[in-house]
Amino acid sequence: MKVTVFGIGYVGLVQAAVLADAGHHVCCVDIDPDKIAGLKKGVIPIYEPGLEALVLKGTREGRLVFTTDAAMGVGHGQLQFIAVGTPPDEDGSADLKYVLAVAETIARHMAGRKVIINKSTVPVGTADKVSAKVAAVLAERGESLPYAVVSNPEFLKEGAAVSDCQKPDRIVIGTSDSEAEKAMRELYAPFNRNHDKVIVMDVRSAELTKYAANCMLATKISFMNEIANLAELLGADIEAVRKGIGSDPRIGYHFIYPGCGYGGSCFPKDVQALVRTAQQVGYEPALLQSVEDVNYRQKQKLFQFINRHFKGDLEGKTIALWGLAFKPNTDDMREASSRVLMEALWAAGAKVQAFDPEAMDETTRIYGQRSDLKLVSTLEEALAGADALAICTEWQPFRAPDFERIKASLSQPVIFDGRNLYEPAALKAQGFTYYAIGRGDSISQNQ
Repeated sequence: MKVTVFGIGYVGLVQAAVLADAGHHVCCVDIDPDKIAGLKKGVIPIYEPGLEALVLKGTREGRLVFTTDAAMGVGHGQLQFIAVGTPPDEDGSADLKYVLAVAETIARHMAGRKVIINKSTVPVGTADKVSAKVAAVLAERGESLPYAVVSNPEFLKEGAAVSDCQKPDRIVIGTSDSEAEKAMRELYAPFNRNHDKVIVMDVRSAELTKYAANCMLATKISFMNEIANLAELLGADIEAVRKGIGSDPRIGYHFIYPGCGYGGSCFPKDVQALVRTAQQVGYEPALLQSVEDVNYRQKQKLFQFINRHFKGDLEGKTIALWGLAFKPNTDDMREASSRVLMEALWAAGAKVQAFDPEAMDETTRIYGQRSDLKLVSTLEEALAGADALAICTEWQPFRAPDFERIKASLSQPVIFDGRNLYEPAALKAQGFTYYAIGRGDSISQNQ
């Protein structure tokens, strides 16, 4: 099939590359000429395992093309994906200006029937707004062309997005148009062979499904962080509690890992957006608001540990930081806990020596050159001469480090672990002072 994807960011590029790999012909449109020029040369603007190989293959075989020419993109595909960003507005609601701009562009250039697919995460009712925008532009043109607007939310995990796209758990299609449904089923047929993963529903339900899914996962994380904070005060070990409740199949082990808060492009933004959506229809979503509040407080935890340990005197101290990305296997630092920690440390007069396997360039892009931030090329180099080690991201290389080398490198053997990578008793036996999230022993022994 011929497909066009507007917005070559995280979702758009992964979706385009995977569709092209399945045999479809995909035209990728973006307004950023540097990004498009880079992609034509094989330069991938984001880090995602497996993505580079797919993009290069699709480009080489002619099934994946990149352009800034919107008219070319509209002319190319019967199926028109909208995968642009929906950043939070000042009040936390999703800003739809980019989505509606693409809708207007499609309507401006279309010459026949189009299926317009909202892939961006958008509030309930967005399909109606997109449809109204298309209708208005067509009326302005004096045209009466057929079209359908479909909601097709993505459920990709950063760090596993390619795999999630190739082997989806479910394919949600929101439409009441039988022709559009048929086209969508044909599009996703290569990914729907083992058993039927397609779930067809009305457009508004599909839009709400995406928000509900992300908000449920965010709720699980904030719930565990709330219990972890209670475990600290009660002298319990949240890791034991996690295993105890995770063994219940009604709960499971997914998304019940306590830590220093969730980040990324989805959970914070989507929780806020659904809160605002609820308030706009006169409903006060107390649980969702609490999820956001707990996460905000949780991101302060590591700094609180560090500040308390050093008795409020961080001036001139150097903290080694392992992990800058909001999660492993990505270079994404949007809403990352590391940013909250670094900014608090800088405000208190401390310096940071940081290492991350993938997010160093992104850190430089965000913060530029600073005298109180040193980015280093290895995790060992981050330790050199530092007063303590803090961990914000659970990258695999951090899980089994050389503790003797850590101890020898730091001016004092203290670790602030925001991801509970180590066993408190083992570190205590090696002479470390160890702070972790919700692990009663590690906290009480340091109070």
